[in-house]
Amino acid sequence: MTEMTYRPLGDSGLRVSTVGIGCNAFGTRIGGDTVQEIVDAAIEEGITLFDTADTYGRGESETLLGEALNSRREAVIVATKFGMDMQGANGPDWGARGSRRYIRRAVEASLRRLGTDWIDLYQLHRPDPVTPIDETLAALSELVTEGKVRYIGSSNLAGWQVVEADWTARTSGYSAFISAQNKYSLLDREPEEELVPACETVGVGVLPFFPLEYGLLTGKYSRDQGAPQGSRLAADNQAERLAGADWDEIERLTAYAEARGLSLLQVAIGGLAAQPAVSSVIAGVTSADQVRSNAAAGLWEPTAEDLAEL
Repeated sequence: MTEMTYRPLGDSGLRVSTVGIGCNAFGTRIGGDTVQEIVDAAIEEGITLFDTADTYGRGESETLLGEALNSRREAVIVATKFGMDMQGANGPDWGARGSRRYIRRAVEASLRRLGTDWIDLYQLHRPDPVTPIDETLAALSELVTEGKVRYIGSSNLAGWQVVEADWTARTSGYSAFISAQNKYSLLDREPEEELVPACETVGVGVLPFFPLEYGLLTGKYSRDQGAPQGSRLAADNQAERLAGADWDEIERLTAYAEARGLSLLQVAIGGLAAQPAVSSVIAGVTSADQVRSNAAAGLWEPTAEDLAEL
């Protein structure tokens, strides 16, 4: 077992493990037995944050996660998301999936599938171009007051939208987003231009997803060799992703890791976890071994000199 570390999520009182579990493969790429093994391994490693969404497997991910947790529900942090197209599963929405009407339907459906009375972190999965953020925050605040949701967060918002949402919450007396879940890795550092400074300014914790860039930062792949048999990129037949990868950057990161006696995985997770505003690194997994490897990788804490070079 690793000695997992824990951090506050933004300026809130919610503490999460430095490494989280992304449950996007639950119900699509892996089934119940494997999900159970993953959840068991994660809890054994001290991981507390499990991130899912109602669209993952059209609800199947939430169902499988709830079943695997069972009586251990109170020992973990369950985060789920709403606001993507459920193709009518939550009734007609007319594209207004941040509306009070839709949120009420979506949260009840997620609670049923998860088999729980509350959601620790309920996140707007993507910006709603139709509904004013004021209405979305008002509806989410009602859920917090009722105890169905403990904290709220966002996903895929731009930096200015994070600031707008925070200003709206503070000036209107609503619960504020405490987290921003966005694509962010050491290969994709665009969030550092606007999103990360915005989150630092308003006290929102960043939850990077796809931190391993579809496996490119695991050390399994190289410029001259194809995807190893059984690997994600081989299974998904994503030759174009391999061919278009920034191998110069990957090789620089590999050399950086080797110079310190580290694996590329340690740099990808531990190095990202050490970046400003990052609270927990959410990595999708399909096996218990990946859970253990990611948990161990998150223990690397770079020095100030390491960070400067990185």
